[in-house]
Amino acid sequence: MRNLATYASQLRAVADALEAQSESQGDPLAPHPDTLKVLNSRHTKRGQLNYAVPDVLQLQRRIRRCNADTEIPHGDIVALALDAWLRAKGYPPNLKQLGDQTP
Repeated sequence: MRNLATYASQLRAVADALEAQSESQGDPLAPHPDTLKVLNSRHTKRGQLNYAVPDVLQLQRRIRRCNADTEIPHGDIVALALDAWLRAKGYPPNLKQLGDQTP
């Protein structure tokens, strides 16, 4: 029978490395400083974003409620949420183009 102690210690090392990596990244839903800079700029060019989403998720109602509670504009709520999710999935914006949008 094989000695599995070596494999167990390797698995523990991998688990420790993954845990350390996930802890160092912070909150993936926290607004990125570059995104906040763009949203706070008066000169930010804006475009319409239209997608059919499931009604059962009540996204429009929830966005309106969040706006009422926080006074964050509807478009900024959507931009913050999508930007955080896309960055967390490994799709950050092109920083060169982002620099062109700031004053």
